[in-house]
Amino acid sequence: MNQALADGVFPGAVLLVARGEEVLFHRAYGFAALIPHKRPMSLDTVFDLASLTKPLATTLAVMALVAEGRLGLDQTFQELGQPFLYPGQETVSIRQLLAHTSGLPAYQPYYQKLVALPLADRKRVLRETVRREPLENLPGTITLYSDLGFMVLEWIAESLQGQDLHGWTRDNLYQPLRLKTMGFRPLTGAVAAQSEHYAATEECPWRRRVLCGEVHDENAYAVGGVSGQAGLFGTAGEVFRLLRALKNAFDQPHIAGLFKGSLVQTFWQRQPEKNGNGRALGFDMPSGEGSSAGRFFSPCTVGHLGFTGTSFWFDLDRDLLVILLTNRVHPTRLNEKIKAFRPEIHDRIARVFF
Repeated sequence: MNQALADGVFPGAVLLVARGEEVLFHRAYGFAALIPHKRPMSLDTVFDLASLTKPLATTLAVMALVAEGRLGLDQTFQELGQPFLYPGQETVSIRQLLAHTSGLPAYQPYYQKLVALPLADRKRVLRETVRREPLENLPGTITLYSDLGFMVLEWIAESLQGQDLHGWTRDNLYQPLRLKTMGFRPLTGAVAAQSEHYAATEECPWRRRVLCGEVHDENAYAVGGVSGQAGLFGTAGEVFRLLRALKNAFDQPHIAGLFKGSLVQTFWQRQPEKNGNGRALGFDMPSGEGSSAGRFFSPCTVGHLGFTGTSFWFDLDRDLLVILLTNRVHPTRLNEKIKAFRPEIHDRIARVFF
């Protein structure tokens, strides 16, 4: 980790390694911010978790709806009906959205047009635009990681739960688990106040400021900071506690708790895909050669990466969890050294703890 700082992989980071309930290693490195002034990283630094939002917020909202019998994993847009149904997307299912096999495109820079609209209109316009996106692949055939699919999942969850993703996750996940800083940071039309507790991200070219405590993802920012693909903030310790609650349910499916254990088992299974690189439902799994989890994590491993430099990998067989939160996009996203570093740090951890 210190060598990574010296090599400029990231300005700062928090690394947490746990086996079962025991935290084996938890340490902060470097700086939470370099500009406008240097600020040291701490164990309590709150990170923009970026795409960790997908498994740790949106997926869990969908899982709750499935547990309640209000949504089926194989339910299609055709069965959901309006307002989700659009010609060409009829056979897309909830399972396919979660597994990134819906056929929807990976990404679109919607924010470029959305920011010209009043904030109150942006999410409605975004959803109408996503609804009309032509599919790039036949549903269920190709795994293509898609932000758009999770924008749709947020919309479905919000419609069925009668509450936005921020409010639902706060009331039903983070507060019951006493995760005080984990959650979304709604912008409500104004820039979120900078905080000494947050890791800075990019010196954003189009927002013309260093981002700190406001979501880095442009599309999430454009709709007010709460979105299905990004917008969640939290500390390494809170990510650990949330994942630990999921693993406890996974291990003891017959014991009632916050999560339905049999469903966690279902969501953490690799989905079939013709190229053999299918993902779990809402979670990633090691892709084999070249995985960011390195060479030694078992095939029964779930995890996810975030663009800002965040990740977790959880070897379910060994009950070993590695959480690496960094601010690698500070001050610029052009720094991509973390791609080579992630497998290296996981390999080193594996040599020590496996």
